[in-house]
Amino acid sequence: MKKRILVIGAGFAGLWSSLSAARLIHQVGHKNIEIALIAPKPELHIRPRLYEHNPQKMTAPLERIFQKTGVSFIEGLVADIDVKNQTVKVTDAVSKNPSRDITYDRLILAAGSRLNLPPISGLKEYAFNVDQIDEAAALDSHIKSLSSRTETSARNTVVIAGAGFTGIETAAEMPARFRKALGEDADVNVILIERNENIGPDLGEGPRPVITQALKELGVTWKLGSGVVSIDDDGVKLENGEYIHTNTVIWTGGARASELTSKIPAKRDHFGRLYVDRNLKVMGLDTVYATGDCAYAATDDEGNYAMMSCQHAMNLGRSAGHNVAAELVGSELIPYSQPKYVTCLDLGPWGAVYTEGWDRKVKLSGAEAKELKTSINTDWIYPPSGSREDIFLLADPRRIVVA
Repeated sequence: MKKRILVIGAGFAGLWSSLSAARLIHQVGHKNIEIALIAPKPELHIRPRLYEHNPQKMTAPLERIFQKTGVSFIEGLVADIDVKNQTVKVTDAVSKNPSRDITYDRLILAAGSRLNLPPISGLKEYAFNVDQIDEAAALDSHIKSLSSRTETSARNTVVIAGAGFTGIETAAEMPARFRKALGEDADVNVILIERNENIGPDLGEGPRPVITQALKELGVTWKLGSGVVSIDDDGVKLENGEYIHTNTVIWTGGARASELTSKIPAKRDHFGRLYVDRNLKVMGLDTVYATGDCAYAATDDEGNYAMMSCQHAMNLGRSAGHNVAAELVGSELIPYSQPKYVTCLDLGPWGAVYTEGWDRKVKLSGAEAKELKTSINTDWIYPPSGSREDIFLLADPRRIVVA
């Protein structure tokens, strides 16, 4: 009887899980294992680029890749997971009505993460974000529409809540995006708000001087040590009582693993990620693996854990797919390991900053780093092309991508 590896999610981790599993099954010549991937559409959303203009174009089709590699695509949304009976309830992607149960022999949960919106008054009603394509597209449309409004300081001001990785990249893009919409001579005011006492609190001291220099030269200002407490149609109020008049608020703080992780009866961390062993099997379960943003996975033996980023998701996917397939065909499992960690932070027209190591030592900055960042964002993270053999070569879990 044919067995099924079921992958949930067509993001970076889900795509590479399916390709890596297909690679091993093809390699050993096994004919009785199906690899099926469930997602609303057969497309990869290039999420790391959604702070840019025209985010609705940040997708890449996956049909041909699936056809070449023998991966079955199931269109739909996962509503529930029954680990005991090894079934997944899939609903229609449009109507959301329950449609059918799909069985599996092994499950890979690669459903990604979503922006975690705290209970702040007016946040859902008045703030934008760049977490998903439709949300980023709404912001893009809003920015383009501002020129039709009467010129005021509020119209020309954008507040970015959260000075982490996404907040910094978004802030660095906003001066140019606003001037494109309002005119090159427009007096644009871009303000970063951060509750912590430093910009990029999770990025550490290493790249901070480069980041602050770039933001200053771009005309971005910041307010530290006081977070947002409320948002209305005229602006934002901070914890220190200050009120900033603005028509544009962009929330960038905090991501949380897909709510589908709560359907798995296993331990999760404070981001909702499932604890996994070095082979990415969910601890305490025999038939479920988690990967990408759904996995709390050690990258090395030094106490470092994967970040919720495409850099780690791609390699986590390769490992999860291989190990699930290896378990079914009796091949050697390859424990996930990604000891080299890098960051490449886009700083808009100014350039970028590239660091290596968990202590984030700056290796490149300015135009040189921007060239690398452009290669990452427009080439490296996109789905592979070429022949099936070319794709399988890139799906090898021993091929570690660090950016």
